[in-house]
Amino acid sequence: MATTSEFLGTGRRKTSVARVRLASGSGKITVNGRELSAYFHTDSQRALVLQPLSITDTTSKLDVNVNVKGGGPVGQAGAVRHGIARALLQFDANLRPALKAEGVLTRDSRMKERKKYGQPGARKRFQFSKR
Repeated sequence: MATTSEFLGTGRRKTSVARVRLASGSGKITVNGRELSAYFHTDSQRALVLQPLSITDTTSKLDVNVNVKGGGPVGQAGAVRHGIARALLQFDANLRPALKAEGVLTRDSRMKERKKYGQPGARKRFQFSKR
């Protein structure tokens, strides 16, 4: 374990960015100043956020404070998950194999492709006419 009392991690998914602070405590999780269940309404999103903590068995040992912005609820949940996993590496580098095996350290880079100028969409093209 490191000697500092706070551990930081930045998580990203789609257009969401989460800044995560871990501190030793009783397991309280706040997202943008609200409780986890008040911010993420579905069980699947809450499970996604808690996944790195449950893998490493640190759910009741650490307080998590998250500031997340951009994107929608699913992208934000993925960004928080990624941020918590990266902050856990700062907390204890020996957790890396367990986190890596579950795939929570991998940044999900799938983003919406941008619309190109002169075209109706990202991939869609106007009908081709030879003559």
